[in-house]
Amino acid sequence: MEFRQLRYFLAVADYLQFTEAAAHLGMAQPPLSQQILKLEREVGTRLFIRHPRRVELTAAGLLFRERARRILGEAELALNEVKQAARGVVGRLALGFAASTVFHPRVPELLQCYRARYPDVVMRCEESNSVALMDKLLDGQIDAAIVRLPLACHDLHMTQLAKEEILGVLPASHPLHRRRKIALSALAADNFVLPPRSLGPELYDTILEACREAGFTPTLGLESPQLSSTTNLVAAGFGVSLIPESLRQVQGKGVSYHALEGTPLETSIALLTRPREQTATINNLMQLTRELNRSQQA
Repeated sequence: MEFRQLRYFLAVADYLQFTEAAAHLGMAQPPLSQQILKLEREVGTRLFIRHPRRVELTAAGLLFRERARRILGEAELALNEVKQAARGVVGRLALGFAASTVFHPRVPELLQCYRARYPDVVMRCEESNSVALMDKLLDGQIDAAIVRLPLACHDLHMTQLAKEEILGVLPASHPLHRRRKIALSALAADNFVLPPRSLGPELYDTILEACREAGFTPTLGLESPQLSSTTNLVAAGFGVSLIPESLRQVQGKGVSYHALEGTPLETSIALLTRPREQTATINNLMQLTRELNRSQQA
């Protein structure tokens, strides 16, 4: 039994006349009659009582009409759901994000735009550090991750979302706290508050290398549990630090933020995905990330 036979049967059951049913289906009347006869042989009973100018449904035909409509309706629903899933309109998406990235306005903008464009995609979010998120992505525990660069991304696919400068953050008691710009070398005598290297080795090394190029090896003081808590530790007097510009939203009391003289020290935020396991939902997220990145560059 084929779906087209069910459609032929329902057309005749609706019109109760072979000629009109055939016209509705866009076919000749004899092939339609042959298909109905074939269907009746397959089900093993008559579905219609034939009269000279019309037909009527038998008891079996009435029951079959109800079942045929249900079958075709469910098949159409399943087909539509599959098409929507293929376009990424429905489905699930497990997204990880590094804690410090959410302070950049592009990250909530990306999530809001995605939710508005694909409201029927169920999203699960998970917060962690960039290194841990990369491992979870490689292990298949999440579908994509918003991380902070630089980061050794291995074979993962990277789509840049935003770029920002790194600022110096000083306690209010620091002699340079009133200056708009400072030279990194001017902080050579200070203790530096940084997150552990394990949370972001490449960014950590980038900061240390910038200090060395400025002519000094930084004295590392108290470690902050994450980038977003660094400002509070600076305010508490544990030292100075270098943080991404978007983290100045933390608005810690008793600190000041300063651009660095010379070539800007930068960090980026990017979307990481697996290169060979991209579902439609992930592809749509990547495309939206590229759109927002282009709008930032325009």
